[in-house]
Amino acid sequence: MSRPYIYLAISCTTHCPFLPACALHSAMASQPFVISRTNILSAIRGRIKIATMISLLTSLYTLCAFLLALYTLGQAVLLITYWRTRRATVATPDLGEAPSVAVQLPLYNEQFVAARLIDAVARFDYPRDKFLIQVLDDSDDGTVNLVARKLEALKARGFQVQHIRRGERASYKAGALAHGLRFCDCEYIAIFDADFLPPPHFLKATLPHLIADPRIGIVQSRWSHLNAEANSLTRAQKLSIDTHFLVEQTARNRSGWLIPFNGSGGLWRRGCIEAAAGWSADTLTEDLDLSYRAQIAGWQSLFLPDIEVPGEIPPQLAAYKQQQARWAMGNTQCLIKLTGPIARAKLTLSQKIMAIQHLCQYLPQPLMLILLLLTPPLLLANSLADLPLAWLGLVGLAPPLMYLVGQMRLNDNRGALRGMRAFPALLFIGTGISLNNSLAVLAALLGIRIGFRRTPKFADDWANNPYALPGDVSILLELILTAYAIWAAWLAWRIQPELCPYLLIYALSFASVAGWGIREHRLLRRIRLLTNQKTESAGANLPHRL
Repeated sequence: MSRPYIYLAISCTTHCPFLPACALHSAMASQPFVISRTNILSAIRGRIKIATMISLLTSLYTLCAFLLALYTLGQAVLLITYWRTRRATVATPDLGEAPSVAVQLPLYNEQFVAARLIDAVARFDYPRDKFLIQVLDDSDDGTVNLVARKLEALKARGFQVQHIRRGERASYKAGALAHGLRFCDCEYIAIFDADFLPPPHFLKATLPHLIADPRIGIVQSRWSHLNAEANSLTRAQKLSIDTHFLVEQTARNRSGWLIPFNGSGGLWRRGCIEAAAGWSADTLTEDLDLSYRAQIAGWQSLFLPDIEVPGEIPPQLAAYKQQQARWAMGNTQCLIKLTGPIARAKLTLSQKIMAIQHLCQYLPQPLMLILLLLTPPLLLANSLADLPLAWLGLVGLAPPLMYLVGQMRLNDNRGALRGMRAFPALLFIGTGISLNNSLAVLAALLGIRIGFRRTPKFADDWANNPYALPGDVSILLELILTAYAIWAAWLAWRIQPELCPYLLIYALSFASVAGWGIREHRLLRRIRLLTNQKTESAGANLPHRL
C-alpha cells in the first residue's frame, strides 16, 4: 500500500467511528477490508441499533428511578402527616351492656403455639357467656388433638367453645374464616393468628368503638413483639413493623385515608364483612382485600396504636422470606384487583392516591433490582453520568426518618437511638431479599397462582423445630447477584466512582442474605442428621421380640 492510501486509512479510521466495525466484519469474513458504501452503511446501521438500545435502557433506568422516587415521596407525605397529627388521641367510649362476640382463631399445624393462644383468649376480661372461642382448625398434625384437649378443659370451666374442622383446606385462611361464620350469629368478630397473645382487656378496649359508631366496621390494634431480641433478623423486623403501625397506619387513619386490616389483632362488625361480599381467596392477602373492599363500600376503619397485641416475629430467614413472598404476591394481586374499584369509588382524590400508593408497597423491590441489572451496561456506555438523578438522594431520606420517628414514639431519645441500631441490618436484609420478593411480584403480575404457604411459628428454638424450612434455589441466585453487584461496583470505581457505595450495598446485601441462608441450611442439616442418628441408635438398642 502506497503512503497516500496509508494516510487515508489512518485518517478514516481516526475520524470515522464506523470503519473499525467494517474492518472487524471483513476480518471475520476472511476477506480483504475494502472501504465501500455498503460496509459503511452496514456499520452505521449497527451503531444506530446499539445507540437505540442504550437509549432504551437509559430511559428504562430513568423511569424506574422516577417510580421509586414517586413511591418514596408518598412515604414522605406519610411522615409529614404523622408529625402533624402525632399528638391526637382517641377516647374509649363506655362499653355499656356487653354484646356477644366470636373470637376466631384460624390454625394450620400450630402445635407449638396453639395452646398459649387459647389460654390467652380464655383470660379475656369479658363475661364467659358473651364470647365464643371458635378454633378454625385445618391442621393435619398433632395440633388437632392438642386443641381438642384444650377446648374440652375450657368447656368444663364454663367457656363457650367450638372446634371447627373442614373436610379439606379449601381457600386457606379466607375459607376457614368464612366457614366459621356459619356456626355463630355474633355481630362482632375478633381474629387472632396462632402466634399472637392478645391482652385480657382487648375486647373492652376495642368493642366500645364499634358500638358507639355504626359507621366503623373494622378496629385494628398495634402489633408488638414476643421475640424482638432473638437475633438481628427479628430486631430488623421489629423496626420495620413498628414504623408501619406507629407512623404509616397512624398517619393514614388520622387523615381519613384507607388502612388495611393486618390479619390479626383486629375486630370486625359482621355486617361490614357481609356488606363487602365476605372473605375471598382471590388473593393471598385476604385481610387487605376485604378491608379495602369494605372501605370502598363506605365503611370506616379505626386504628388504635395504644392497644398492643404481641406476636411472634419469624426468627428464621427462610421463614421470613416465605412470609414476605406471600405478602408481596398478595399485595400485588390486590393492586391488580382493586385499582379499578378504587378509581371508581366515591373517595376523595387523596384517598385514591394514597390507597394505590399503599398497594404498590412491594413494587420498589423489583424496581431496585432492575436498576442494579441496568447499571453495568449503562456504565460501559457512559450513559449515567449526565442523568439528573442527584435529587433522588434527598427523597431517599424519608424512610430512615420514618424509622427514627417511629422509635421516638415508643422510646425516649436514647431508646430511639438504640432501636435504630437495627437499621443497617434492615437495610441489608430488605435489599438482599429483593430478588425473593421481585419473583413473587412478577408471578402476581403474570397471573401465576401459588398456594398459601403459611409462616411457621416456633415459640422457642426454631432450629430444633420440625416446622423449620430448608434453604432453596434462591440462595444460588442471590450468590450470582452478589457477584454481579461486585462487578458493577468495580466498573463504577473505574468509570463513575460516586456510584460505588450504592452498588457495594447491593453486593453486601445479597452476600449477607445468601450467607445467612447457607448457614441456616447447614445448621438444619446437621441437627436433623444428629436427630436421625439418635433415633436409629435408640431403635437398635430396643430388645428384639421373637
